[in-house]
Amino acid sequence: MILFNKARRLGLKLDKYTCAGPLTACSQSGDLYAGKMVHGLILVSGLGSQVVLTNSLIDMYSKCNQVDHARMLFDHANNLDGVSWNSLIAGYAQNGKYEELLTIMMKMHQSGLTLNTYTLGSALKACSSNFNGSKIFGTMLHGLTIKLGLHLDVVVGTALLDMYAKTGSLDDAIQIFDQMVDKNVVMYNAMMAGLLQQEKIEDKCAYKALNLFFEMKSCGIKPSMFTYSSLLKACIAVEDFEFAKQIHALICKNGLQSDEYIGSVLIDLYFLLGSIKDAFSCFNSIHNLTIVPITAMIVGYLQKGEFERALALFYELLASKEKPDEFILSTILSACANMGMLRSGEQIQGYANKIGISRYTIFQNSQIWMYAKSGDLYSANLTFQQMENPDVVSWSTIICSNAQHGHAIEALRFFDLMKSCGIEPNHFAFLGVLIACSHRGLVEEGLRYFDTMKKDHIMTSHVKHCACVVDLLGRAGRLVDAESLILDLGFEHEPVMWRALLSACRIHKDTFTAKRVAEKVIELEPLASASYVLLYNIYMDAGNKQDALKVRKLMEDRRIKKEPGLSWIQVGDQMYSFVSGDRSHKNSELIYAKLDEMLAKTKSLDLMKDEFDYKIEYESMTNVLVNYHSEKLAVAFGIIHLPDSAPVRVMKNLRICLDCHMAMKLFSIIEKREIILRDSVRFHHFKDGRCSCGDYW
Repeated sequence: MILFNKARRLGLKLDKYTCAGPLTACSQSGDLYAGKMVHGLILVSGLGSQVVLTNSLIDMYSKCNQVDHARMLFDHANNLDGVSWNSLIAGYAQNGKYEELLTIMMKMHQSGLTLNTYTLGSALKACSSNFNGSKIFGTMLHGLTIKLGLHLDVVVGTALLDMYAKTGSLDDAIQIFDQMVDKNVVMYNAMMAGLLQQEKIEDKCAYKALNLFFEMKSCGIKPSMFTYSSLLKACIAVEDFEFAKQIHALICKNGLQSDEYIGSVLIDLYFLLGSIKDAFSCFNSIHNLTIVPITAMIVGYLQKGEFERALALFYELLASKEKPDEFILSTILSACANMGMLRSGEQIQGYANKIGISRYTIFQNSQIWMYAKSGDLYSANLTFQQMENPDVVSWSTIICSNAQHGHAIEALRFFDLMKSCGIEPNHFAFLGVLIACSHRGLVEEGLRYFDTMKKDHIMTSHVKHCACVVDLLGRAGRLVDAESLILDLGFEHEPVMWRALLSACRIHKDTFTAKRVAEKVIELEPLASASYVLLYNIYMDAGNKQDALKVRKLMEDRRIKKEPGLSWIQVGDQMYSFVSGDRSHKNSELIYAKLDEMLAKTKSLDLMKDEFDYKIEYESMTNVLVNYHSEKLAVAFGIIHLPDSAPVRVMKNLRICLDCHMAMKLFSIIEKREIILRDSVRFHHFKDGRCSCGDYW
């Protein structure tokens, strides 16, 4: 372009060669403004009829995302050659307009022009996009390649096997691969990618991909970075982690560890192995940190429960030149949901609105879940109502959200609406319905839905579904039926089933059954503290201190420690966490003074005197007063720092104890405000001395 501008200043006459170079430069740089300027000079200079310039202009407009303008030039041109047709076909391929590509290619063939390997390759690539009728077009093109004698060409053959693999005809892809004589690394890579493209990769496909690697080696074909990326995916699919580490060593030996795609798969690998340190090391080895490895790292953090690190990396992404897509935004909303960070989730929603992503269904689904998990069910329901085309995930999410908040009738209403809209319920929708019935005590309705799921919708009941039914029967006092269900369904080796029954034993003070059930679950999970603690509390509830102390002694002998209770609350943009008896906060004196004030007022209500005598749970075995449990400290902190009109939203990692549950009901009267608490079981909305769970949790 510099030389072109210099020639203009010198007054040199423009010709087709002088103009073709600048157009190529504009194509490569994507400079549409400069390209239009050159186009104008071509027209002024009377060079518009030159076919070489027409071809360059078609190429320039296509590469500047103006393929419709390129088509207009093509349609109005007087002189066209094979390059003109191929340039337009390439433009349609680059811009994803595959149906238009096939139309123009058929016109080219009808015009008597020879279709070359490049043209056919572009057309077959178009058929890989799975648009309506793409497979039929692809099969027709396959026949045409055979007629032209080009089906064994490496470029065409690679495009054919890629097309068949992506349209679900993997056997045809393998057949084409086997027919090829002169295979190169590109063809091997295409075949391996085709074998590994499914979301859930079958073992036989993964092993075939691994065998292709050894075949390549025996043929003396040097693997490329795409080969290694596919190899790692295959190793992950069959859980051959030792070979995956060997592949990693080969990658480092060939200096490919800095590639963003290889690095992303390595990140996935090490997160699966549980090594956050190695995953982070692979992340730091990548030179060009694009959205792909950053997404892999964020997803890995979420899978390992490292929500704060995921959020920190997301904010680093926002500060960089890379822009998040709808997938990463919906993923990061999951982090906000798990942490109960309502304000942060709202900020991400605002950002999504700004960049035009907030209307994507995948984002709205995550938005519903974020609101629900953060304690704002109203906004979750409102988001769902504003959706134009909710999918099965949307319906399942809103059903589960209402169920977790104790709005059983609403959850069941959404389920009925879902079916009336012609959407087939999935496992999660039925799980939400069963949770709703369990939390509300709707025994017969729950059993009916469970039966419907298996018979009418032909679904295999998962462990979580059956645990809900055990919980449903157990809460209703039907302990024998609950135990029979566990045995009849063949889930006697699942600890979660017996824990659900053990919880029911506590509700109904059945210490005899509780002891037997506890022995079973402790046998299955000898190092898990939850069952010991639950059995201890059952004995304490029954006034059987001697057996309770035996459970405590057993835990000490086995060196089993109870998971510490942790509660947290978001105030402004900050997250504040508390443990029982926590005095680490800089405003501890103020927090404890407020809590003591509220506790003193509860005694004056004269409603709790019968609640304190025996319902002192496992936490009192440590030297921490029940009065200063983590959730009480968090609530006191929230009442101090939040506006009077704002509800206090607190999250806890464990089930709320009986004492704290009663205290929260009374705090809601004393402070005249709603307290929303999420524990490991469900949401509790405390208002005017009542809880949404109806003391049934």
